[in-house]
Amino acid sequence: MSIDNEEHERSLDETERAALHEVELGIEHLQRAHGHLVSFHHAVGRGMDHLATAEAELRDAGYDALADAIRDEFLPRGVLEGRHSEDRGRWSYDVLETYEEAFLDDIVAFGEAATDRIADGLRHPAERAQEREWRGRSRRD
Repeated sequence: MSIDNEEHERSLDETERAALHEVELGIEHLQRAHGHLVSFHHAVGRGMDHLATAEAELRDAGYDALADAIRDEFLPRGVLEGRHSEDRGRWSYDVLETYEEAFLDDIVAFGEAATDRIADGLRHPAERAQEREWRGRSRRD
């Protein structure tokens, strides 16, 4: 940490530090949710790949009606109901992209703006203060 950053971090009052910490924690949890959506998207894709394989194998085994159900009802269907009755639903990539574009990008930008306004862009001031305190209490040189 540079001297300027340390001096600026120390100039934040406890209320500012606590508020920024809550913003940072909120955004970190929302980023974790994004990671879960990416995992969800990948798991859905793998599941659908297996169903596509099952369609061919069911057909080869003589179960055309079951293969047709996979082809016609499940593979083209989205994971969430569509907004209109004729809509086949939203696919997992669409859910992921909507979360990123309609929410996550905006909240991350808000967090950056709050950090710039309150702490001149210095991230994690609460953790920096904790680090300084814990290192100051240490008996190690």
